[in-house]
Amino acid sequence: MTVSVLQELSNFFVEQRSQPIPQDVEKAAIKAIIDWTAGTLVGAREKPSQILATSLQDSMNANARARTFTGHGLTDVRTAALINGTAAHVSEIDDIYRDGLYHPGAPTIAAAIAIGEAQGASGADLIRAVVVGYEIGCRIAREVNPTHYKYWHTTGTVGAIGAAAAAAEILKLNSTQFTDALATSITMAAGLQQAFKDDSMSKPLHSGRAAESGVLSAMAAKHGFTGSHGIFDGSSGFSIAMGNGPTTSEVLDNLGDSWAIKEITVKNHFCCGHTFAPIDGALELSSKGIKADQIKSIEVETYSKAIEIAGIKSPTTAFDAKFSIPYTVATALCGGTVRIKAFEDEALQNSEVRKLMHLVTLKPSAEKDLNYPRKRSAKITITTLDGSVHVSDRQTRKGDPDDPMSQAEVSSKFVDLVNPIYGELVTNEILAQLSSLSKLDDIRTIKFNG
Repeated sequence: MTVSVLQELSNFFVEQRSQPIPQDVEKAAIKAIIDWTAGTLVGAREKPSQILATSLQDSMNANARARTFTGHGLTDVRTAALINGTAAHVSEIDDIYRDGLYHPGAPTIAAAIAIGEAQGASGADLIRAVVVGYEIGCRIAREVNPTHYKYWHTTGTVGAIGAAAAAAEILKLNSTQFTDALATSITMAAGLQQAFKDDSMSKPLHSGRAAESGVLSAMAAKHGFTGSHGIFDGSSGFSIAMGNGPTTSEVLDNLGDSWAIKEITVKNHFCCGHTFAPIDGALELSSKGIKADQIKSIEVETYSKAIEIAGIKSPTTAFDAKFSIPYTVATALCGGTVRIKAFEDEALQNSEVRKLMHLVTLKPSAEKDLNYPRKRSAKITITTLDGSVHVSDRQTRKGDPDDPMSQAEVSSKFVDLVNPIYGELVTNEILAQLSSLSKLDDIRTIKFNG
């Protein structure tokens, strides 16, 4: 009998439990959890997260076992995963796996923490669950893309699988149960890209539903709920129905030798990742002395998907602005950073930014399309009023694996985001707890709620 891809993955990671996580992989996981926590705490205070949590008020229970980051108290595991997984993706601050066109952290870590709190998991348990969830989710995301990303939001679809893997690891499911959990999560995978081509709250909900589906799949599998083990690579399975076609051997290549969590992009800018290379180019040229009032025209040449997803020409809302290369490039040239304040109402109405963004022309590049998604590149050409031409051709983005943010930079990002919420003392306490996560006996002691 042929062993399915899901069975192979499950068998491998169940057998790996007796082996220590490599030190560099553990460090990458801790960095991912620190980054996720900052983004989730910020996103939890935004309108979509608050509306969702309020709508689920009946699920809040002082005797429940999992925390909501929105300040609504304790709730059941599924609801915590749903709310926190949504909050993690609201602010567009969460990490990216570029080869899989995927935000793995938002659903995976939300699921791992929700079920980990209910189980009284240790920091080491959480780290292992996150590593496993990233690895399985990212491998599947890479396998089904780029075809999958034409219509589907990978974070909503594959996110359910990564979340299920993380939850299964927390519960220490056996190989059969683990496979059942992955299989059940796949049959619940959903999330259409149209959700972020309109100004709606649906995009972050994809991540929340993925986290919820993952924990439900794992909990059900623990109690004997079965799934179709061939649902990924079968003749009517996920890979054929929603991916590139029949599954290749690459999804299983180098298991245990290469780790996806080491290949994660940490967001340096707080908007859609497709805007990053143009922003980096604009910042580079700005650092060389180009002033906004000297600019006659701006041409951004980049891969086609970036223009399709982030080509909004004249945004009027924070949501649209995060998916606008013209706006984010203009903001970078005017203000020097594209972080939270760039999407506040005052910034959206800034006359200098709005004037400059109308000087931006977007041009698809066949050459850059060839290197996508492995390279997210952009060439920005600025012509000034005196006729001089200035060019930046970015082959990668700050935060990508080939130009990574250091641990110190990630910690600085954490402080920048969390300080306004909790103040310096509590912010530093949370950061210290997360930085020494491998030594923590119980993750319920982490001061996520201040």
